[in-house]
Amino acid sequence: MIGLYFGLASSIIAIIVVLFLIKSVVSKEEGSDVMKKIAGQIRLGASAFLKREYLYIAVVVAVIAVAMLLAGKYFGYKSAVSFVWGAAVSASAGFIGMTIATRANVRTTHAADKAGMQGALGVAISGGAVMGLSVVGISLFGLIALIAGFHLFSETDPANFLKTLSMINSYAMGASLFALFARAGGGIFTKGADMGADLVGKVEAGIPEDDPRNPAVIADNVGDNVGDVAGLGADLLESYVESIIASMVLAVSTVSYGVMEVSVQNLPIVKSIVQVVLMIAAAGIISSIIGVMFVKIAARKNPQSALLGGTYVAAALTIGLAAVIIAVMGVDFGAKPFSKWGLFWSLISGISSGILIGFVSEYYTSSNFSPVKKLAKQCETGPAIGVVGGISLGLKSVFIPVIVLVFAIIISHSSAGMLGIGIASFGMLVTTGMIVSVDSYGPIADNAGGIAEMAGLPERVRDVTDKLDSVGNTTAAIGKGFAIGSAAFAAIGLLAAYIVSSGISEGMLALSSMKVIAGLLIGGMLPFLVSSMLFDATQKEAFKMVEEVRRQFREIKGLMEGKADPDSATCVDIATKSALKGMMVPGTIAILSPLVIGMIFGPVTLAGFLIGAIVAGIIIGIQYANSGGGMDNAKKYIEEGNFGGKGSEAHKAAVVGDTVGDPMKDTVGPSINILIKLMSVISLVLVPFIREINGLIWKLF
Repeated sequence: MIGLYFGLASSIIAIIVVLFLIKSVVSKEEGSDVMKKIAGQIRLGASAFLKREYLYIAVVVAVIAVAMLLAGKYFGYKSAVSFVWGAAVSASAGFIGMTIATRANVRTTHAADKAGMQGALGVAISGGAVMGLSVVGISLFGLIALIAGFHLFSETDPANFLKTLSMINSYAMGASLFALFARAGGGIFTKGADMGADLVGKVEAGIPEDDPRNPAVIADNVGDNVGDVAGLGADLLESYVESIIASMVLAVSTVSYGVMEVSVQNLPIVKSIVQVVLMIAAAGIISSIIGVMFVKIAARKNPQSALLGGTYVAAALTIGLAAVIIAVMGVDFGAKPFSKWGLFWSLISGISSGILIGFVSEYYTSSNFSPVKKLAKQCETGPAIGVVGGISLGLKSVFIPVIVLVFAIIISHSSAGMLGIGIASFGMLVTTGMIVSVDSYGPIADNAGGIAEMAGLPERVRDVTDKLDSVGNTTAAIGKGFAIGSAAFAAIGLLAAYIVSSGISEGMLALSSMKVIAGLLIGGMLPFLVSSMLFDATQKEAFKMVEEVRRQFREIKGLMEGKADPDSATCVDIATKSALKGMMVPGTIAILSPLVIGMIFGPVTLAGFLIGAIVAGIIIGIQYANSGGGMDNAKKYIEEGNFGGKGSEAHKAAVVGDTVGDPMKDTVGPSINILIKLMSVISLVLVPFIREINGLIWKLF
């Protein structure tokens, strides 16, 4: 039970720190009445969207929960409770994080005016840390509440232990379902608004970014919060929970020679592994808290070094604490050819691969390196070549992350079998608290710059917020690298858990099997289908936004001269309706696909389906994230004065490229990452049902 106590204590500490940070942020001054008005509009728009989005998601969650209750033979009420609890936990973390982010933005602007770089960074990182520590604190607390409430550790009967463990899987499914809708809906909202604001404002009207005359600017700033704070938090919360649960499931198969059965003799070994996982999760939370403190102290010298340093401090502390935990706990694998240190090396492979993938993302998307500088140069010849160059950059960036993932999988599997893969996925996410804190800081800094521009503050204030935003771009690239890598590892871990839970042997997954090939083809196709739907939803919103902004410039007298106020509320309403409508069909496909494939084709074809979706999804996720990030930062590099600077032909071409890349990196790419995880965890939960149905179509032929 010691792992349970450590996990509970660390999650409570994280929640206490969150409350302290909330108090610290809201105690700061907001600034002038104009700043308060602008921030109030952003806060109101974000809150209104979140409430309507949560209502839609609640209906979907309720329908699925009722279906699980009706199919009590396969799931039981505990599975339904776990599912609803997982969605509620994810919703709570997202609500808390975004609520504080929309209060930290204006306070960051005021701090930039009165206290300079250090003061502004302190407020922004505190606001980001509320999201980061809420994600790990609330999600781990929720998981431990289920483990304790369902008496998992007190179970002495192996069959009941496995049944209870399978019911807890639904907790990850609830978090995953919420994450897909939050990420897709938030991504459609923010990028549709961003595209509309940029195309009409920058390209057609020739006005600066975040200009108060642009009707879509408020919607754009609202989108930063609903997409990049609430959406990102839900994304990594899901991966964090899934990696822990996958490790728990794979612990059973590893000590039981690849089958989901456990003897009375092996049950204590499984429990000890689960306790080690929970203790390492606790170590990750404490390390993340220390990492946040390091950033606040080190910010006096160099903001970028402070943010990156905090991430490395958290990772190093976690590695050290994990070594102590594994040494002290003394996990015994029995007759299996693994030692307890196999868990440590698996953890190291996950942490190091996450850092490496983050570096690769930074290399391909940061203006400090040649790929983005080359892309900016290409924009001098027009938007078409710039867009092609951005796509080429993203495709090239896939190579190294995939190789890193392959080696991490090989190392972790050779160190601790299937359990090693689960531990490696957990290792990549063990410092999620720090990763999300640093990544959520970026949208707050971006909003702060927008408020400074709209409020007409002195240039020196915008200089501070621009520097903070520039640092945020780097940390966002690293954060996206972690999100991509963690999605891949979490999906692979869940796939492994599904395979062993379904009783599928290696021979059954041979490529000579038509069942496997059918699954591979359908699975490989699905990420492209969902991508097309998300792109379509974003462009429809952008089209409406462009038309509305043009209408206001044309019909509101004095708007271009700054003598009249824009109708920002209409733009926010357009973005909200478009996002809610656009997220439903892709979300429904993600939910129903594993069920339909499993029912019609059976568990083996479903395994092939997941493999195909994971392979295609990983490639798409990396390419879209880095293509979009590269085109975004090529534009910003030109805006710094390179290749003609703002207003030049190169800048106009780069803005077009940025509008193409925006939905790639902030809507489609992240949503595909969640898609492959959601389908994997749904398949894991559906195992009892799918095994009994066993493929209707094969019974006809």
